[in-house]
Amino acid sequence: MKVQVIDLKEREGKLLISNTSPYFVNALRRCMLREVPKLAIEDVIFYENSTSLFDEIIAHRLGMIPLPTDLKLLVPRDECTCKGEGCPNCTVRYTLSREEPGMVYSGDLQPEDERWKVVDPKIPIVELFEGQRLILEAEAVLGRGKDHAKWQAVVAPGYKYYPIIEIDQDKLDEDTIKKAIEICPKKILKEKDGKLVVDGLEKCSLCKSCEEVTDGAIKVRGDETRFIFKFETDGSLDAKTLLMEAARILEEKFKEFEKLIK
Repeated sequence: MKVQVIDLKEREGKLLISNTSPYFVNALRRCMLREVPKLAIEDVIFYENSTSLFDEIIAHRLGMIPLPTDLKLLVPRDECTCKGEGCPNCTVRYTLSREEPGMVYSGDLQPEDERWKVVDPKIPIVELFEGQRLILEAEAVLGRGKDHAKWQAVVAPGYKYYPIIEIDQDKLDEDTIKKAIEICPKKILKEKDGKLVVDGLEKCSLCKSCEEVTDGAIKVRGDETRFIFKFETDGSLDAKTLLMEAARILEEKFKEFEKLIK
């Protein structure tokens, strides 16, 4: 298997994975969704909530707020030496106190340590009106997406076959070339020196619309050994860390499976 990084930014990544099968690529996708741990609010203590929303609704919204996650500093609570009591090694605490009218945002959550400050401070939680107050404490712990969606660090991971477009220039005329260019939804087909060429092959969605209007002059298919893999993060983990952690976990699972089948 070969992995080529096409693009890797803070919150998104694009890879070209070759010499493998859809089963492995899908295993990587599922590992990102289910197994990579991240920090999320699990327990909330309400001291006062006179807003228009029930405690449970606010607690759910707090749980979905992306929090910065350092997997080198934190351990899951059930694996911590504190035996689940909650200590700085497994638990991050936040407080929120608002009473003036206006929207309560995620940035109003105050961490016990500034390094745990929320990733996106402008996520709305609830609107306060005159005379209303919201005072609470919250505890965040590590978890995995297989237990709850709030612990999913990845957003919309997906992959597709690498496109292969074969063009028989002898079967094309000026009118057919024009039809193929017009019908392509990704606008990757262009005319050059009287011939039909592809500009931006990776953008092809394999819709095969061009095949239908050219009577077999164009053949579109996917390479079953090469895949374009895309993913985004919610900001709790950067794209590189998420990818490396998913690969590490997947490797451990394969090693464990190898031991079992022996």
